[in-house]
Amino acid sequence: MALESVARIRDLRRQAREAIQPEWDRFPYLSLVRAPVLPMNVSTMGPEITVASYNVHRWTGLNGRARPEPARATAVISEIEADVIALQEVLRPSDAEDPLDVLCDGLGFHLAFAPTRRHRRGELGNAILSRYPMTSISVLDISYSRIERRVALAARFEGSGGGLGVVATHLSLVDRTRHRQVQQLLEHPQLNSGPSVLIGDMNAWRQCKASQNLEDSLKQHNNFDWPATFPAARPLLALDRIYARKADVISIESHDTRASRRASDHLPVVARIHVSKDENDLRSTSDPLAAHA
Repeated sequence: MALESVARIRDLRRQAREAIQPEWDRFPYLSLVRAPVLPMNVSTMGPEITVASYNVHRWTGLNGRARPEPARATAVISEIEADVIALQEVLRPSDAEDPLDVLCDGLGFHLAFAPTRRHRRGELGNAILSRYPMTSISVLDISYSRIERRVALAARFEGSGGGLGVVATHLSLVDRTRHRQVQQLLEHPQLNSGPSVLIGDMNAWRQCKASQNLEDSLKQHNNFDWPATFPAARPLLALDRIYARKADVISIESHDTRASRRASDHLPVVARIHVSKDENDLRSTSDPLAAHA
């Protein structure tokens, strides 16, 4: 009887912990999906678009020690003038105005946000901003450890030149985990159903199994061919990347300005993408998975 009572108490404790544990601590979810109050006056997506990726470092500037000032990164995002931009380390504060709302309404972006973990000041996660409406949006859990939570956001856009799938992520700092995440992402439907891009902070600070897998699968160049984005004050490493599948990368460069060197510890990476509804129109068709950087 005593053992049954102890077991019952333990079971009640477990149920209580699960009851108070936030849902997004157990699995990822979409925390925010919305359209701007006044959308940009743009036509449907054309055959060429500008995509970008930017780690905003919790809006805390270059050293990460300052109090969040989203206006700095917001100004940089405005400079880039991207059609689609993925953000990492986005902080949605619980005690202040949401910077994503400001970006959404101030710049006319559609947006989606998925948290990866709780932060003492609010939710911390990844976002996709776009001039065009998203026809679908989903979140994928790519966490392989409770210590380091990671997710990927997948969105789809339709335009006159055909559809485009976008998968945005922030990969692990650990080589083995990063490799498993890449394997998982390469199987995502949005990367296997027509023209698509994989963008984000890949943490590819050196040649490893993860980056080699991307290069082998997506015909990418090595680290020296990517624009350096980290650290922002003196960029040396190409951590932030834009990969394309069944689409052409016409140009790719870091957005290196006085403002971007102060707004975060990463510079944004920006690419011009050619999207074709006819795979025969692609400039590189020798391999079913092809891109140029």
